[in-house]
Amino acid sequence: MSNSSYGRQGLYVEQTQSFAMASQSSLIDRLSFIRKTYFHLACAIALFATIEFAMLNLFPDQIAKFTSSIRGLGWLVVLGGFMVVSWVANWWAHSSTSRPMQYAGLLLYTVAEAVMFLPLLFIANKFAPGTIGSAAVVTGIIFGGLTLTVFVTKADFSFLRMGLTLGGLAALAFVIVAMVMGLDILGALFATLMIVLASGYILYHTSQVLHHYRPEQYVAASLTLFASVALLFWYVLQLFMELQRD
Repeated sequence: MSNSSYGRQGLYVEQTQSFAMASQSSLIDRLSFIRKTYFHLACAIALFATIEFAMLNLFPDQIAKFTSSIRGLGWLVVLGGFMVVSWVANWWAHSSTSRPMQYAGLLLYTVAEAVMFLPLLFIANKFAPGTIGSAAVVTGIIFGGLTLTVFVTKADFSFLRMGLTLGGLAALAFVIVAMVMGLDILGALFATLMIVLASGYILYHTSQVLHHYRPEQYVAASLTLFASVALLFWYVLQLFMELQRD
């Protein structure tokens, strides 16, 4: 076999491997991919918690001013900025050419989530003490149970994609309308429905990680899972706050 022929075959094998899904890889590669994905997810959660703890304890007055300044339409500006940053972070994290850019995307998204959560956590800490810890525990239990369900059944929940997309768009429109009109209608029922939606996202994204991500995409996979966990935590905390208020 000539060197040129060997080179072409070697390139073909390399390209085939780079586009192969983790589910099609060897057992060792699959386990490595899953371990790396959930390790990076744990690191993102730990960084998020560290940022929140530090900010809430070191800069309470500044956070109070920030919280009061973004009521109503001001929150829409923050939400719009977060959506732009999220898009950039996801684009970076899914980069197939640069590992540092992937990590930059995960870091950017984690910090953006931490900023988004500051007003909610500040209000919960001040007016509904104890709800943050309870919400964190319940979020962990729900996430663990849903993750175990996917891993045990090995089911592919890709069929949820359209329903989740429509549900997410409807929820976003509902939140925007409520903010623009100054309506206080995002109560316990809405939080419960959003917990169901977030649980669907976890099922969908976990099955995507198992069946449709490549072995080298563990940073992007961890960002996707972190986004779902953050969404779940947001509305579990809101539900706890509503129940305590009632």
